[in-house]
Formats: sequence, C-alpha cells, structure tokens
Amino acid sequence: MFFRGLFEHSIDGKGRTSVPARFREVLLQSYGERLVVTFGFTDDPAERFLGIYPLKNWEEIEAQLARRNQSDPGVKEIYRTYVANAFEVEVDKLGRVLLPPNLRAHAALEKEVVWVGQGKRMHLWSQADWTRAQSAASSADRQKDAAQVWGEIGG
Repeated sequence: MFFRGLFEHSIDGKGRTSVPARFREVLLQSYGERLVVTFGFTDDPAERFLGIYPLKNWEEIEAQLARRNQSDPGVKEIYRTYVANAFEVEVDKLGRVLLPPNLRAHAALEKEVVWVGQGKRMHLWSQADWTRAQSAASSADRQKDAAQVWGEIGG
C-alpha cells in the first residue's frame, strides 16, 4: 500500500500533530506504528519539509547506504544530513506523533501543516512553504519535466 493524498492539520504547542486517518490505515495494514522522521530530501535548498518513513522503509534505505562506498561524497552527505537528523517516533493512541524541536525548526512547522503522500513515504510541510512550493511547481519547466516522467510510467 502507498501513501497518497494531501491533508491539512495543525501542530500543538508540544510539537504533536495528527497523522491523517488514511495514512494511519496504511501504516496499520502494512507497516506498524513506528516511523522515522528526518529532513526532507530535495535538490532545492529553498524547500524545507520533513520526510517521514515507515521504520521498515527507512531501514531499507539505511541498508542500501551501508552497501555503498562509504567514502563517496554523496553517501557522506546523506549520513551527515539525513541519517544524523533521523528520529524514530511512534504514533500514539490518539493518532499523533511528537516531532523533535530541531526538525520542527528546520521545516518551520509552527501551527498549520500539510501532510503529503509520496508513495512509500510522507512529507510534512508548513502550510506557507507548501503554498510557495506549489506556486513554484507550476512553472512551465517543472510541468514539462513532470509530463515526461508521467508519460514514461504510463500515467
């Protein structure tokens, strides 16, 4: 099962946010309630969001990294930036996760947040940054890139 859809939620003063009900269903059916939260991976430094992975999927990523040449600069950067900032969290009985302060600060998560399904993972954005990213994504070049990939996968 995959994570898909877009859900607007809030974050409380303690840094907790509800995992969307649809995402919780996917977790319960396929993965369990343990997640790994880290910086979102992007080639655009202006984009700030969190990447949220079921623990099983994150462990697969770490296993693939472990098989790579550890002196490769890209591998080193992934370890320093993404693995070093990865935190394991668990969905509580009310369907919420507690996000560490440094991750909330990195993604500027304060009040309104947007959960975005990304197949085998989820992204968590501030409402303001999500709106900005969507405006940028509507550029002709990005639409052309997306159309090419969409055609290649038979969409």
